[in-house]
Amino acid sequence: MNGILPLWKEKGMTSHDCVFKARKILRTKKVGHTGTLDPDVEGVLPLCIGTATRLAEYITDSGKTYEAEVTIGFSTETEDASGAVVESRAVDRSITDAELESVLQSLTGEIEQIPPMYSAVKVNGRRLYEYARAGQTVERPSRIVSIYSIERISPIEQENEKVRFSIRVSCGKGTYIRTLAVMIGEKLGYPAHMSRLVRTHSGGFGEDDCVTLSVLAERAPEDVLKPVETAVSHLPKWIVNDTVAVKVKNGAVLSKPAQWPAGESEAAVYLNGELLAIYQVHPEKTGLIKPVKVMPQ
Repeated sequence: MNGILPLWKEKGMTSHDCVFKARKILRTKKVGHTGTLDPDVEGVLPLCIGTATRLAEYITDSGKTYEAEVTIGFSTETEDASGAVVESRAVDRSITDAELESVLQSLTGEIEQIPPMYSAVKVNGRRLYEYARAGQTVERPSRIVSIYSIERISPIEQENEKVRFSIRVSCGKGTYIRTLAVMIGEKLGYPAHMSRLVRTHSGGFGEDDCVTLSVLAERAPEDVLKPVETAVSHLPKWIVNDTVAVKVKNGAVLSKPAQWPAGESEAAVYLNGELLAIYQVHPEKTGLIKPVKVMPQ
């Protein structure tokens, strides 16, 4: 059983819970997810089944879209609605559409983020949330993340000295939307947190493509699994003949062919519509290409 399962993760479950339940329903051990979602978050969670697990990173790297509610007026230890309040300040002025738009634009592009203490990032061999639960704070390495776009998708609501609004964010891997919510608040001059989050797209899949675990249990796997090739549909293709296919299947380093996609450093290799491997321009040897992944045959 091989393919991609576009799963709609419901609230209250961890990503690991989803993997565990999918294994039982599909009766296969080889199941992996493509990027964790917190228990309080619902949304698109593509699962890789069988040989597709070798391509999970390509789904993870292909970008995601979220819809989040930002609350201005207090911050929490987890940067979302589940944590204890750590700072509170009444919003004593109006926040205008133009001011907020300027802030959102300033956070578009490549930005620097510091992962929250309640996250799975490892420091000195331990997850940050392990330090946090022990009441410890450690220095966290910053990271550069890509924010492709941010748009406000609701009115700015101001009530009881707090402000709320919703945004849609398209971003690259490693982005923390709750940290982005905190950063928006900082630029507006107030503590803030992410009060709600839904992942609406991941790996080219949207909500309409997804099934829940309960639906999965009622349907035949072939009705819900997407082809393995879906994981790399965004990569350029290199179509080979039978002779070259034998070498590709054996993971050979090859001369860069004239048919290699122009200007591309990486390509998916196909024979008769079947994905054989992922190859890349050799990083050290001019004129050669080498395998990154060779699919099991």
